[in-house]
Amino acid sequence: MEDVAVVVAEPVPAFELGIMSELFGLPRMDPALPRYRYAVCAQARKPLATSTGFTVTPTHSLRRLASADLIVVTGAAPPVPPPSPQLCAALIGAVGRGATVAAVCTGAFVLAEAGLLDGRRATTHWAYAAQFAARHPAVTVVPDELYVVDGPVATSAGTTAALDLGLHLIRTAHGAQVANRVAREMVFAAHRSGGQSQFTRTPVPPLRESGLGPVLDWAASHLGADLSVSALAARAAMSPRTFARQFVAATGATPAAWVRDQRLRLAEELLERDGLPVEAVARRCGLGSADTLRRHFRRLRGVTPGQHRAAFGDR
Repeated sequence: MEDVAVVVAEPVPAFELGIMSELFGLPRMDPALPRYRYAVCAQARKPLATSTGFTVTPTHSLRRLASADLIVVTGAAPPVPPPSPQLCAALIGAVGRGATVAAVCTGAFVLAEAGLLDGRRATTHWAYAAQFAARHPAVTVVPDELYVVDGPVATSAGTTAALDLGLHLIRTAHGAQVANRVAREMVFAAHRSGGQSQFTRTPVPPLRESGLGPVLDWAASHLGADLSVSALAARAAMSPRTFARQFVAATGATPAAWVRDQRLRLAEELLERDGLPVEAVARRCGLGSADTLRRHFRRLRGVTPGQHRAAFGDR
């Protein structure tokens, strides 16, 4: 992934465009991190109104999409303007030549109109998920996930989920260590699982006030230990039921999902950095056996541990 193009239309969502520009258009402080050829594209190169009262002028027309490895389509509050035949053709052609096409927030409506989401799983902002599903019955809408990747097409929920998806795409292209370093420059959590809920139904307490912060810190540095709900609840001096309820309220994920994601992140780093056998990686990150590690990798990453190492391991 070297060439990134973002597609905008009025009213341009300023926050999501800013996220993509920060991720892919801003030179990193660390010169060893990837740099991209970056373009903001639209049907016409003229000032476009944003969602927040100012204008932006795209740097390129839609012809620029022909060279992009990653195309990100932004959206606006529905009704989303229908995409032009030129944009639909460019998006379909990009997938056909092996590029990745992604949508942030209601940009999913554009991908669906182009036919790229038929038969695929996709998400969008929770407030528009029902409308999206009714308008596009051939799409399997997942209304309560931060982002969904289905083959060469990806979609994300609203606002900050664009950052989660962008970091996931960087992780897929360059490995976990690079994504972690980019996230650190941006002072953002390095990884939130795409399966994490878009929102919680109760106010989210600060981790320290909830009493969970020290427990999560300890768990993240002891991933090979017993991290069952009962064990973590005992460390937090809570009953398992209370601990599980407060954990979901504070993090948006169940304890089991959070632990699994932490262990998979560590496994990715070990596979990329060390020459340990897969069985040893599984034991060190707390997944127990190579079979368990392979099963989780296939289901959640779409590849085997060996394939991940071959793609991202130190040469």
